[in-house]
Amino acid sequence: SHQNLFVLLNMGEKEGFNEVAIEPLRQFAKDSMHLVKKCTKPDRKEFAAIAKAVGVGFGIMGFIGFFVKLVHIPINNILVGG
Repeated sequence: SHQNLFVLLNMGEKEGFNEVAIEPLRQFAKDSMHLVKKCTKPDRKEFAAIAKAVGVGFGIMGFIGFFVKLVHIPINNILVGG
C-alpha cells in the first residue's frame, strides 16, 4: 500500500517536472526552428545599411563618452585637487 502510494507520488512528480521543465524547452526549440526557417539572410545592400547604422551609433556613443570624460576631468580636478 505504501509502496503503491510512493510510486503514484513519484510518477506525478515526474510528470510535473516534465510539464514544468521539459515542455517549455521543447516549445522553445520548436518556436526557434520556426523562426530560423522564416528568416532570410540580408542582401548586400541591406547589410551595408545595417553596418552603416551600427557604425554611426558606435561613433555617436564614442563621442558622447569622450565629451563626458572631457567635462569630468576638470570637475574632478576642482573637487579633488583643489
